[in-house]
Amino acid sequence: MRVGITGHRGLPKDVENQVRAALRAEVEQQDPRELVGVSCIADGPDAWFAQLVLDHGGRVEVVIPAAAYRDGLPDEHHADYDALLAAATEVHPTGLEESTSEAHMAGSEILVGLADEMWAVWDGQPARGYGGTADVVAYARRNGVPVRVLWPEGATRD
Repeated sequence: MRVGITGHRGLPKDVENQVRAALRAEVEQQDPRELVGVSCIADGPDAWFAQLVLDHGGRVEVVIPAAAYRDGLPDEHHADYDALLAAATEVHPTGLEESTSEAHMAGSEILVGLADEMWAVWDGQPARGYGGTADVVAYARRNGVPVRVLWPEGATRD
């Protein structure tokens, strides 16, 4: 089972805790011998999911949207990013240099193409910028990849 992840970053702490618990419950239902998590390993759901997959005994593949992608992530996430990248069984770069919205969407398109199913930490609202979670969900659905939305009832992003 190849599961891709997409989701909102910068969630309030109470929502983060609920999302982490939901991701953990979903990961723990999977056979670790067959579980491959596919992630861009950004801070937030991408990294939480990847770490949970590894902790469960599954494998992780990483999509790198751009050569400068890591530099655009928060400094406090760099160590986690580096550790997850080092643990990846495969790395899929887009070949793009600049970490732009277009590069992020290109990375997400590769990610969706690698996944049997997408898990989306998504509030159901439109994307706040091109390549956001809603755009990734729409792309997956257009391409016939099932999407499982993991969002705490009544939660908000702000």
